[in-house]
Amino acid sequence: MELPTIFVFTHDAMGDGEDGPTHQPVEHLASLRAIPGLITLRPADANEVIEAWRVIVGLKHAPACLVLSRQPLPTLDRSRYAPAAGVARGGYVLAEAPGGRPEVILIGTGSEVAPCLAAAEILAKENVAARVVSLPSWELFDRQDADYLESVLPGSVKARVSVEAASTCGWERYVGAGGAMLGMHRFGASAPAKDLMKRLGFTAEDIVAAAKAQIAKWKKS
Repeated sequence: MELPTIFVFTHDAMGDGEDGPTHQPVEHLASLRAIPGLITLRPADANEVIEAWRVIVGLKHAPACLVLSRQPLPTLDRSRYAPAAGVARGGYVLAEAPGGRPEVILIGTGSEVAPCLAAAEILAKENVAARVVSLPSWELFDRQDADYLESVLPGSVKARVSVEAASTCGWERYVGAGGAMLGMHRFGASAPAKDLMKRLGFTAEDIVAAAKAQIAKWKKS
C-alpha cells in the first residue's frame, strides 16, 4: 500500500548467542530484503543509526525496517572514516585503501563492519590494500546511478569479501560469482558473543584469511 510504516528489529545476529539459537535470526535479513517495496537498513554504529532515521522519516511512499544489534557496538571515529551521511545512498566507502587503489574490497553491514575495519588494518600492516564498504541498505544502494555504484564497487576489483552474520542469500550480487561470502548456513549456538563469533568465523582474522584467499585466487585467473 506504500504506507510509510516503520518497523524496528532489535536482535539482529550472532552476538546474541548467550540467549540461544532462538535469538539468532539468521534468515530475517534475507526475508526482509525479499519483500518488494520495503527499505531495510542495518546500521553499523550510532552515527549510521541517526542517518538511517533521517532516511526513514523522509519516506512518503514506502515502509522501512531498521535492523539493530542488541549487543554494544563501537562508535566509529568519523575523523578517520567517511561521514555516515553515506547511509542515504545505501552504501559507501567507509575506509579507503592507500592511494585509492584497493587489492580487495571488504563489504559489511551492522555489527560486522567493525571487524572489517580491524581486518583492513591488519592487512595494511602486511602491505595489502583493502577498501571497506559499509552497505546498510541494499534497496537504497541499488537505486544509485551506475557511476556511483562503480565508484564504490569498481568492476576492476574482483577480489571481494562480504561479511554478515546471517544468511548469505543475495550477497553474490555484490561480491560476484567468484567472491567470498562470510555468513551463516546454520543456526548458531549458546555461548558468549566473542567465543561464538570466533567459532562461527566472523573475527578480523577470519576476514583477513578470506581476503588473502581472494587476492591469490584472482591473481591466478
